[in-house]
Amino acid sequence: MMLNRLSRRCFSTAAPQPWLFVGLGNPGDKYRGTRHNVGFELIDAFAESQGISMNKVHCKAIFGQGKLAHFVYTGPLAAYYKLPLNRVLVLHDDMGLPCGVLRLNDKGGHGSHNGLKSVIDQFRRNREFPRLRIGIGRPPGQMDPKAFLLQKFNARAQERIDTAMQEGVSGLKLLLSRGLTESARSFNREQKYKHIRLQTMPT
Repeated sequence: MMLNRLSRRCFSTAAPQPWLFVGLGNPGDKYRGTRHNVGFELIDAFAESQGISMNKVHCKAIFGQGKLAHFVYTGPLAAYYKLPLNRVLVLHDDMGLPCGVLRLNDKGGHGSHNGLKSVIDQFRRNREFPRLRIGIGRPPGQMDPKAFLLQKFNARAQERIDTAMQEGVSGLKLLLSRGLTESARSFNREQKYKHIRLQTMPT
């Protein structure tokens, strides 16, 4: 996607040492429910779990505010909130994981993901920020990956994504309560078994 077509949906905790959660995807109703927008959807699921609505505009962003957190659609919000990069968690789709499998990592590259490339560029080429990868599987046969990303899920894949959204919400709550290292160890252990189970199953 072109940079000017990318948007982000974010969550900033109100804790003493806050986190900024950034969900990658494309804005607009026509992209709702597509593979590329699972980062958006996980932010929405987390906001809903906290009873927070997205109903205000601030700093060129739409956001909602509640007792626990702020949710926003962004620009360079890490700088606005004066957060170190190790407190910015990027949520994004990942074709390298089976559909519905999640991974919580403390850093990494962009893996040819244009949204991640944009984030890394905004962070002055620094890749030392955590990310929650949301598996969407690989395109079948010779299908164009860009077309695959902009497709909606079939019924079977959607069931996996719905389950992944619930697991992702639990993972974010775990992160906030236990920190990255401990939560990633526990979360990824569970997802590893899921990966083994799902990697050979059709979607």
